[in-house]
Formats: sequence, C-alpha cells, structure tokens
Amino acid sequence: MLRLIDLRGDRSDPVARLPRASRSVVATAREVVREILDAVRSEGDAAVQRYGKQFDGWDGGEFRVGAEQIKAALEDLEPALRAALERAADQIRWFAERSRPPDWRELRGRALLGVTHHPLRRVGVYVPGGLGAYPSTVLMTVIPAKVAEVDQVVLCTPPDEDGNVNPTVLAAAALCGADLVVRVGGAQAIAAMAYGTQSVPRCDKVVGPGNVYVAEAKQMVAAEGVVGIDALAGVTEVAILADDTADPVLVAADLVAQAEHDPLATCLLVTPSPALVAAVEVALAEEVAVTRHRERVSQALAGQGAAVLVDDLDHAVEVVNSFAPEHLEIQTADADAVADRVRAAGAVFVGAYTPVSLGDYCAGPNHTLPTGGTARFTGGLRTDDFLVPVNWVEYEAAGLADLAPVVEALGAAEDLPAHVRAVQARLRKP
Repeated sequence: MLRLIDLRGDRSDPVARLPRASRSVVATAREVVREILDAVRSEGDAAVQRYGKQFDGWDGGEFRVGAEQIKAALEDLEPALRAALERAADQIRWFAERSRPPDWRELRGRALLGVTHHPLRRVGVYVPGGLGAYPSTVLMTVIPAKVAEVDQVVLCTPPDEDGNVNPTVLAAAALCGADLVVRVGGAQAIAAMAYGTQSVPRCDKVVGPGNVYVAEAKQMVAAEGVVGIDALAGVTEVAILADDTADPVLVAADLVAQAEHDPLATCLLVTPSPALVAAVEVALAEEVAVTRHRERVSQALAGQGAAVLVDDLDHAVEVVNSFAPEHLEIQTADADAVADRVRAAGAVFVGAYTPVSLGDYCAGPNHTLPTGGTARFTGGLRTDDFLVPVNWVEYEAAGLADLAPVVEALGAAEDLPAHVRAVQARLRKP
C-alpha cells in the first residue's frame, strides 16, 4: 500500500525522491486561479457568484450570513458538541495569549529603543469546506486574531448547493466572535478578501488552510503585494519518524487519519526498521478496510504514501529536516531527544500519546501550518501573525552627537550627503 523508498547508504538530499502532490496538479491549479483572481478583481461580486455556482453549485444570493442566523446556530448546537468547542477554544486561547509577543522599550545610553506591536485593522480567515466542515479551523484562525485585538475578522467559507453554511461552523464563528461571515469558498474567496468586492471588505491579511487552489490563490495575491498571508497552508501532509519501538497499529491509524483529509494528502513513514514497515503494511490494510472514507484514503496512500527506509535515526532526522513536513510525529525510544534535533516542521508531535488528531482540534498550538516544504523557512499561524511590529527609536541630543561620526562616515561612503546634513543640522554644525 505504501511505496517503498530505500535511502539506506545514500545521504544526499532526498526531497526529489519523496512524494508530494503532483507538480502538474499545482500547475493546472495556477492557471485556473489566475483566471479567477483577475475576474474577481475586475467584476467583484458578479465573478464571485459565477464561480460559486461553478464550483459549489450555489446559484447565489446574499453573500453575508445574518447575525441572527449565526447566533441561532450557537444556541441550537447540541450541548455535548458545544462543550467540546468551548473546551477546545479555551485551550487554543490559552496558547494564543501566551505566545503573544511583548512590547518592549529599553534605554541604551541616551537612546530609547524598542518594538511596539499594533493589531491589524481587518483580517480575512478562510475556513475550508468541500470534503468536510471544519469548525476547528474557525477556532484556530479567529481566536488568535481576537487575542491580538484585530478590529474586524471576516470569515469566508463555502456554502452547500442551497447556499447554507454548515451550522457547526456558524456556531463556532459565534463562539469565537467573528465579525462577518461570508458564504464564499475557494480561490474566489481569497480574491474577494484580497481585493475587496461589494459584499466582502478588503482585508490587510488573509490566513487559513485550504486545498491546492486556495493555497495558490494566497501565494499569488501575496506576490502582488495587495495583501499579506500567513503561509502556504495547502494540501495536508504528515511524516512519522519511528523506530522498532513504535506500535504499527498507531502508525497506521495516524497515516489513515491524515489521508482522509484529501486524496492529495502526503503520508510518510520514515524509519530504519524494515520490520516496522512490514507490520505497518499489515495494520494499514486493516485500518483502510474499515475507515469510512476509504476511497480518498486509498487514493492518498497510493499517490503520496511512502515508507522511507533510512540507515538510522540520525539519517531519519536528516530526511525529515530536508522534507520539512507540515506535521511530524516522533514515535521512537527517547522521543524528546529525537524531536529536539528537528529543525524544519510545522509542528512536532512527540511520543506515542500525541497524535496529529489532537493538534487538529484542541492541543493548543495552531493547526494552520506550512505545507509543501515551506516549513524550512516559516512556521504555523500565531498571534503575532495578526500584529505589526513597529520599531521605536528616540534619541536625545547627546545620543545623536555620539553617533554622528558613524552617520558621517557611512553617508560619505554611500555618497548620500543629505543624510549627513540631516544630522549636522540638528547639531548646528556648518
């Protein structure tokens, strides 16, 4: 069921040999997304409605969901599900509050230097639909924005064919305090939040996960400089770094759990143990046979599933650092020590009792994470994604005089005499 990739004896960069969503799929998505972005920018709601009918089957109408409908969704929510959402929200809020960066100012000689963080004015959050409803993503995107004290949070999510938004998603939006909910999905939602339309206000930043079309749309609008984004949180992926102490049933269950998200999901087992690979294959067959979404699970495992054999745990760490997975599970002896050596992953789940499923819903850290190898240079969604750091610089005359020779020397070296003059004028030098 898993493709076998044998890297034993080969310490070269393995990325080209490890599976991810096909580049041809991404290229096709890019062409479609470009058309959607251009249309929404020029036509506004009319284009959003046209693509909504094409991709979601909804003929269109009022895009904004009424406040009373959102409130009613929370009031009508089944008590046990509401309690679960509230418990998850509390855990996520706790983590978001503690990860908010502090403002600081400090005297250095005759200067006051520091950083002040200001909340963004308007943020767009994207909550996927399609193959499922994701109230957990509402919690993960809206709560840190609210902790950061963003002025307005706009939530876009796709409706069903009748134009209805999943009631649990609406309930989560009410619980978290989303300011505006819009029934728009896909690349057209990203375009609407980036450019603004008659119904969707232009946002300063757009965050949240989505399929390959959503990820491409985020990348394109960010490249245009019209809006900020969090990261390329596209098609989901997991790597499980395990040794022969791992329980093959747990490994198989976690691979299936990630595969049920999307037929393009990437699911890797990285191990020095051929015996574990064989045992996981047996367990996978049993898990896939009984899972509800076995068709998409089987597609994901056949397309982007692999067992990667390595020389030892050192080699395994090298491989996952090169691959930079969205989710990385460590199921080894002394898992803490192995995890400490990981330098590139969206989130690391340490030990047999820390499945990705826990992080998807309620562990605390965000489940909106970088995909496609971008964890090499960026991290998951955080409170500071909703804050703008502004440097504070305040010098007294004596402090300016002390550094004036530095400005004079560097200004002369760069042939920028007006820079030097701006200092000299303050010090009343001829």
